[in-house]
Amino acid sequence: RGKIFVDFLFHIMSLPVATVVSLVTATDMVGCLGVLYKSIESLNTNYFQPDSSKNSVLKSTPSVSVPLLSLTNAPTTGANDYYTCSSYCRAYISGSYQVYVTDDPSAVCPGCKNSMSTKVFYVAPKAPTDVATTSSQSKGFVKGVVTYMVMDNLEVKAMSTISGITLMNKFHVKDVSSLVEKEVQVTLNEALEILKASLETKSVLTTVILVR
Repeated sequence: RGKIFVDFLFHIMSLPVATVVSLVTATDMVGCLGVLYKSIESLNTNYFQPDSSKNSVLKSTPSVSVPLLSLTNAPTTGANDYYTCSSYCRAYISGSYQVYVTDDPSAVCPGCKNSMSTKVFYVAPKAPTDVATTSSQSKGFVKGVVTYMVMDNLEVKAMSTISGITLMNKFHVKDVSSLVEKEVQVTLNEALEILKASLETKSVLTTVILVR
């Protein structure tokens, strides 16, 4: 019914600009956003405010994760790296010892005053059973009980008999038998191409899918 693809299109609109640039890759960007991204990436961390960092600008995380460009499937450019000091200094907080961790490798450890440049790895907790078994139809942005129609310029509409007739009239289709049905699989690669093409043309689906 197209729910996953429509969720992906809606997800594009919720992506931070920096995430879009990192997914498309700065060198492929049209205009100046790629240049801006690279300049922030190369700027010395000493110029950032104490409560800010490069990651807070370049690697902010969208509030909703959906297939195709979700953080579990997309390149790791959207994920944060975490660091601690080489001594693994700890603080006694709320009855237990906790290690100091930062997302800025140039930060100074409040315990030993050394650079916190030793990389540590975040292990995500297991999803609760009730969440893991929840149908994918209840996730994302749109409901899965509806059939959706996506136009070449990525305009999204709920499919109905009336909308189908209206569309055929718009393109002057007189004989339904002249229409050709084509089934396509949209993988991560196609998703990234659609994201890039959406910034360059109004014939996105033709450019990415139909010309193949």
